[in-house]
Amino acid sequence: MRLVTHGDSAPASVNRYLLPQEQQVLMVRRHPAILLRPVAEVFGGLVVAALLSKFFGGTAAGGTALVVVWWLWLLLLIRFVWKVAEWSVDYFVVTSKRMLLTTGLITRKVAMMPLGKVTDMSFQRSLLGRMLGYGEFILESAGQDQALSTVEYIPYPETLYLEVCQMLFPSKDDSDD
Repeated sequence: MRLVTHGDSAPASVNRYLLPQEQQVLMVRRHPAILLRPVAEVFGGLVVAALLSKFFGGTAAGGTALVVVWWLWLLLLIRFVWKVAEWSVDYFVVTSKRMLLTTGLITRKVAMMPLGKVTDMSFQRSLLGRMLGYGEFILESAGQDQALSTVEYIPYPETLYLEVCQMLFPSKDDSDD
């Protein structure tokens, strides 16, 4: 997870959504904390399956039930692998013209908001977000519903917030360049 500078190229999954006149300014993958729940489910399921195997493993009737329990745990594991694969292709991108959030592995979703339409932007961090280093951006646009209104699990939100605010509200010194 790092900020991508002008010289770095975006992955093809993101690059195809950039317009020729746009310059990529920032690009980040969402924070891995988005995977905390699936990880907890897999480990919780493993503990439950192991305990049930220990207590009911010696009985004849328990054998069939244990097969079902382990198959259910395998489904949890497959779901976890799917969530990791989805996370690996999700990006938050800020270009010279707009903000994009690309999500989805099979069904690709691209939410976008032009920088010129942003009237207010804030971020918030929960206690867990402060401990782990992620936050949520909240974007508002002149009373309109937008495809991109919140972006959750943004890494190092203070840095990104300041960088995006600098693009939204350039100083007079920046506009003279």
